[in-house]
Amino acid sequence: MRIQLSEHFTFKKLLIFVLPSIIMMVSVSVYSVVDGLFVSNFAGKEAVAAINLIFPLIIVTGSIGFMFGAGGSALVSKTMGEGDKERANAYFSFIVYVTAIIGVVIACAGQFIVPPVAKLLGAKGKTYEYCVLYGRILLAGQPFYILQNVFQSFFVAAEKPRLGLIITMTAGLTNIVLDAAFIAGAKWGLTGAAVATLIGEIVGGVLPIIYFTCKNNSLLRLTKTHFYGKALLKSATNGSSEFLSNVSAAVVMMLYNFQIQRIVPGDDGIAAYGAIGYVMMIFFSIFMGYAVGSAPLIAFNYGAENEAELKNLFRKSLIITAIAGVLMTGLSEALAYPIIKLFGFDGELFDMTLRGFRIYALAFLLTGFSVFGSSLFTALNNGLISALISFLRTLVFQIAAVMLLPLLWKLDGVWSAICFAEAASIMVTVIFVLCFRKRYKYA
Repeated sequence: MRIQLSEHFTFKKLLIFVLPSIIMMVSVSVYSVVDGLFVSNFAGKEAVAAINLIFPLIIVTGSIGFMFGAGGSALVSKTMGEGDKERANAYFSFIVYVTAIIGVVIACAGQFIVPPVAKLLGAKGKTYEYCVLYGRILLAGQPFYILQNVFQSFFVAAEKPRLGLIITMTAGLTNIVLDAAFIAGAKWGLTGAAVATLIGEIVGGVLPIIYFTCKNNSLLRLTKTHFYGKALLKSATNGSSEFLSNVSAAVVMMLYNFQIQRIVPGDDGIAAYGAIGYVMMIFFSIFMGYAVGSAPLIAFNYGAENEAELKNLFRKSLIITAIAGVLMTGLSEALAYPIIKLFGFDGELFDMTLRGFRIYALAFLLTGFSVFGSSLFTALNNGLISALISFLRTLVFQIAAVMLLPLLWKLDGVWSAICFAEAASIMVTVIFVLCFRKRYKYA
């Protein structure tokens, strides 16, 4: 059953529509976790620490795709809601082409910047060698990774979320199969993990191009286009919150690593944080998936000036977010022991990771509201407020918390920083939502 953007959404219909996006985002995270499991069990904790150190650079460059995907799909959906499908396709095509060019530039420049960045992040000895190796291989695939991130949002805008899910899962399964072949089978270690990820990204980036280039029954097609400077700028500002969120996450990750290295010398603390980050990425991606799946609905109804449906989507989204937060926190606490056991850690490293995981998981009670709040304003084409929520949530509040709390509680202060940052963030989000409710009429 194909659900259209213009329909009235019950809880059931809304969940059916956003479910492919949620599964898609979760799948991407699961594939990263599988990478981590293979690396931790077959390449050792130095390799896990290296990935955790260099990953902020991958996050920053890949966030270009999230920015143009979220911001561009909001603009395109709004344009379709206004009834101008031809211009919507022109915007879509232009954004995809520009993103591909940016990806190629990043892939070339990345080969030169990885070594100095690895040193700047504190990598030494074998860990430094692993950082350079892994970083260079993954940056070579950035054009495909960035395009994959762009198409995640545009598949929803094209009313093809299930196809987006199928392609993402195909790319992820390719990654997993090759992980087993290259790491466990061929004993290539971290090189095998990087190459497997690279090939998976190629699959995820190329298949959508083939689909949108060929004749199809979706709302969007890749066609000839023109230069739309204002549309590109609008897409960038609309999606700036997603860009800032990812860049901030990279900066905060580096700061977390610094604080952990100061408290726990050696690679154990970094390895523990890396394992926690892998698993928490899965739970966080549920909120992100809902945001990606619901944003085109909000943008379409905003463009169509359908106030009743905007209010309907807003109310239902808050209820779904609250229930999801409670369920995810409970699930995280219940499954903490067996999940951490999968990474092959033992002794003090296992105990450290388990305690950090359980403290970190409490943040899910609040995280979803700020993620949805930022996505709401992106969909309403108010990139400034969306970016401000993300900037405060992912950078300002987290930096303040991770700098101050370890002074009181040492390592526990690092693990609990996310909880305090989310509490401050939700207060800011509520203020913005209340201030703009009359302007956008979603409540």
